[in-house]
Amino acid sequence: MNDSNDRSQWKSSYGFLLAAVGSAVGLGNIWRFSFLCHKNGGGAFLIPYFVALFIVGIPLLVLEFALGHKKQGSAPAALEKVGKEWEWLGWWPVIFVMFGIVLYYNVIIGWCVNYMVMAFRSIWSGFPWAEDSQSFFYNDFLALSDTVWSLGSLRWQILLATILVWVVNWSICFRHVEKGVEAACKIFMPLLLLLTLTLVFWSLTLPGAMQGVKAYLYPDWTLLSKKQVWQDAFGQIFFSLSLGFGIMIAYASYLPRKVNIIRYALITSLADTLYSFVAGFAVFSILGYMAQEIGATVHGVVTEGPGLAFVVYPKALTLMGNLTGGLLGTIFFLTLCVAGLSSSISIIEAFTAAALDKFKIVRARLVTITCSIGFVGSLVFCSRAGLFWLDIVDHFLNGYGLMTVGLVECLLVGWYYEHGRMRDHLGQSSGKPIGALVASWWDWSIKFIAPGSLFLIIFWSLRGEISHPYGGYPVSAVVIIGGGWVLLTHFAAVFFSHLKWKLR
Repeated sequence: MNDSNDRSQWKSSYGFLLAAVGSAVGLGNIWRFSFLCHKNGGGAFLIPYFVALFIVGIPLLVLEFALGHKKQGSAPAALEKVGKEWEWLGWWPVIFVMFGIVLYYNVIIGWCVNYMVMAFRSIWSGFPWAEDSQSFFYNDFLALSDTVWSLGSLRWQILLATILVWVVNWSICFRHVEKGVEAACKIFMPLLLLLTLTLVFWSLTLPGAMQGVKAYLYPDWTLLSKKQVWQDAFGQIFFSLSLGFGIMIAYASYLPRKVNIIRYALITSLADTLYSFVAGFAVFSILGYMAQEIGATVHGVVTEGPGLAFVVYPKALTLMGNLTGGLLGTIFFLTLCVAGLSSSISIIEAFTAAALDKFKIVRARLVTITCSIGFVGSLVFCSRAGLFWLDIVDHFLNGYGLMTVGLVECLLVGWYYEHGRMRDHLGQSSGKPIGALVASWWDWSIKFIAPGSLFLIIFWSLRGEISHPYGGYPVSAVVIIGGGWVLLTHFAAVFFSHLKWKLR
């Protein structure tokens, strides 16, 4: 983004695609997709996943690309051009993602930095978690407090790593988009692919690897009849493609006038899905190795999220010995760092683009202020209760914030703002009209299927929330931390939308 009235552009379509895929590919692609696949029927889970991809994921990605490209603006600028009363919808996601999701996301990347260093040092000094990886993670590393309200002291090693992560984010986003985000993704994405393939091929050679692969992919067709399987598939598609973040709208606004938006959406979504699928082989090959070494089943050692990356995986590394385990662990946690950074810089860029569009602030000053505020916000997640706060905020912003944004976007474009105009733009930008079959698929998805699916997911989640407070946390914590974060960011979005545009 220039400091003048002219918007920057990607230097090449290759740079744009790397940035879009980099935003989509994140930590969840490595540990969440493979776990959900294992949990929900193995290979059978790919059926609801691909259904969700083609009736919700790709259509909504096409919508966000088309919206940013047609209106030549960030999420708030694009939606304000649709209608002044809808500007808040553009501000809300970029605010709660920037001052919510990325605050704890950068802390998790900081955990990965710490574990990468410890894995590398273990080559000659041994693993610090050798006796009990679970106790080490929760008691020694996080020093987890007893309750969500007992913040306690900051964990200095996590704090230092988080500072480093924020500095890297700042140094990349400080520059104009073509010299910052695009240049970084041209390094990050090939590196991420190389690291991931190294992990996969190395892991597949381990004893017991095939046992893990079988647990990962073996189809259990009976689970396809369960509602939760389909809910997980649609939810994973939404989170994995960075839908509702405001990122893809901002990225598309930097494209030249003549582009094939549908093709770019297909490439981005399929590349993201393929990466998730391939990364799963590395995860479950090592789980299979661990299961064989300790005489357990793969089902007995697999777990979700942080437990998989920071408890189970480190335990498996100790079984390999210092040299092999240390090298493989260094590559694994470096892979997580690169995947995390490619996503975090896109989040900061989405907010930066929005603020630059409206207030015309000098980019360097804006990014410095934004990252400074973001770092201060990350401190609560560096405390001894940080994991509790992370879990609650993540659940509400991902489960309700992003889903609500996606639902309203579909209703807005599909019913309020003539979707025919957006569909015509898809043909005009590519230089030829889109086919009748593609047009019908996109129309039905945006007007009926996608909003209906998102509404059902939100409804099911809310119904479960009422009967059982999330995670067994006190109701006060769920309401104040989770609900409060959603409401405060919404109020901030409304406030920003009422401020005057400095330059039109």
